[in-house]
Amino acid sequence: MFNFKNDYSEGCHPRILDALTRTNLEQTVGYGLDEHCANAANLIKKAVGCETAHVHFLVGGTQTNMTAISAFLRPHHCVLAAATGHVNVHETGAIEATGHKVVTRPTPDGKLTAALIQDMVDEHTDEHMVKPGLVYISQSTELGTVYTKGELESIHACCQKNGLLLYIDGARLACALTSDVCDVTLTDLPNLCDAFYIGGTKNGMLFGEALVIVNDTLKEEFRFFIKQRGGMLAKGRLLGIQFEEQFRDSLYLELGRHANAMAQRLQVGLEAKGYPLLQRSPTNLVFPILTPEQYECFSSIALFELWSTLPDDRKVIRLVTSWATKQEAVDSFLSQL
Repeated sequence: MFNFKNDYSEGCHPRILDALTRTNLEQTVGYGLDEHCANAANLIKKAVGCETAHVHFLVGGTQTNMTAISAFLRPHHCVLAAATGHVNVHETGAIEATGHKVVTRPTPDGKLTAALIQDMVDEHTDEHMVKPGLVYISQSTELGTVYTKGELESIHACCQKNGLLLYIDGARLACALTSDVCDVTLTDLPNLCDAFYIGGTKNGMLFGEALVIVNDTLKEEFRFFIKQRGGMLAKGRLLGIQFEEQFRDSLYLELGRHANAMAQRLQVGLEAKGYPLLQRSPTNLVFPILTPEQYECFSSIALFELWSTLPDDRKVIRLVTSWATKQEAVDSFLSQL
């Protein structure tokens, strides 16, 4: 069976595993206060071009989103997101469980716009309703699409106009930054949002996300929030070591670039065989549309996610490539179809 179910099925990149093995018997202090975490944070601050940023390491994306968003908002604030946003669909109501409603709008490509944000703001008129406090977007989106620099600038300006925070989920940030349509770099992000995270779980690490807080008003006592939400890893150095390896050179972006290349090879091959796509994706997510018969065929040779069922009973599936996907596997899968 070919596995296109997600981009975290494998363990981790061999370089990261080697680094963890090499440092296995080191004795360090815990809870992310060790030298590896400090060095990784410095490497990340250098990579994003913001020495004043605060960098915190957490284990997973949902944990990072919940901890950050609940810390940043006051009790009566809500989150604005696309209907397909991860915090709305795939986090078991984690944000709502902290007392913050997620208000959404449907979008054809998974991306919010300044106009949609303004519309949601205008609908919340007084103290009898939750007050928009933060805009959540992901780069790349759940549909594999990517925000351009111009789009982020427009959204950021809208947020500043309305007194909103802008938070970017970067679970697949490496794939977004290395896609052919992206004109955003790591050094642009501190100027385009209040906080963002750099995803490692879906980009060659065993686990780990690096939250980068840019807005000074959000930095104070953030470690208290991490601890209270159960996100402070006792053996925090395991996060620091992995991010050290990712950012001591260009490994982080190289892994994202490979996942994208395999997805584009897969996408082009499917189109050549006559399979329509929900939309073209520039990153590592591919969404072919299948008849029920084709769906059964795919299911017999590959693992993947069913994304949705169309009114005519055709199936939209999601195929995901990763840092470890081999070109031979993509070609073999296409040939078997």
